[in-house]
Amino acid sequence: MADTVRSAAKAVLAAMREGLPDPNELPDSGFDPDFMDRASPLLDFLWSKYFRVQLKGIENVPASGGGLVVANHSGGLPYDGAMLIHAFFSKLPRRRPLRPLVANFAFRSSWMRPVICRIGGVRASMENALSLLARGDLVGVFPEGLRGVGKLFRERYRLAHFGRGGFVRLARMAGVPIIPVVIVGAEEIHPVIGKVTKLAQPLGLPYIPITPTFPLLGPLGLLPVPTKWTIQVGEPITVPPSEADRDDTIEIAEAVRRRMDQMIADMLVHRRSVIFG
Repeated sequence: MADTVRSAAKAVLAAMREGLPDPNELPDSGFDPDFMDRASPLLDFLWSKYFRVQLKGIENVPASGGGLVVANHSGGLPYDGAMLIHAFFSKLPRRRPLRPLVANFAFRSSWMRPVICRIGGVRASMENALSLLARGDLVGVFPEGLRGVGKLFRERYRLAHFGRGGFVRLARMAGVPIIPVVIVGAEEIHPVIGKVTKLAQPLGLPYIPITPTFPLLGPLGLLPVPTKWTIQVGEPITVPPSEADRDDTIEIAEAVRRRMDQMIADMLVHRRSVIFG
């Protein structure tokens, strides 16, 4: 086990060093299922040993056809996105790669871009998303965006505003269902108590999180707290056709947000502790 995890970690580090050209110049935006297989032992260690993720509601993931996976976002560093990708790629009865829409800043980074592209991340745009959905892929969106992943600890499990409902328009245009997913446990892995932006810009980052252990403990402070996670996949939501006399996009987005908020609340009620679930 230890040897396979080390090999997987080496594969990830090697990809970061090798770099990658602009994903627009690569087939399938650089997605590499073989790389996913090589990195899988590391992701599976985080899944089964470190965060001890419990996956619920997998029967709600369509076996085929396009779908828009809408999830909450948190944790200071995007471990939740990595675990969600791993869930769809390795933990479903039928492997279904999840293609998350990722903010532009990640593709400007020479060390983030190679990994993000290889695990399936695509530059966030309506064109990219519609293309993937049209061919029957699952596309992942995090409506909270950077506001979610950079959420302060005192704001944990409070869903940030879902914007103007762009994901609803996307699902409607593509004719695919919205699949709500909530993650409980990631909010506590890096208790963010502050953020630094100026020092982050040269690194290609939107901010540097300040936590009780980072930067006080240096690189060691970047280790996430080994919280117990639960990922719940909700029932698909069908977006009705638009009506000529009204735009209900924001109304539907808010309904999805309320559904996810209730799912989170129900899960928190049954959680005994942050570490043991």
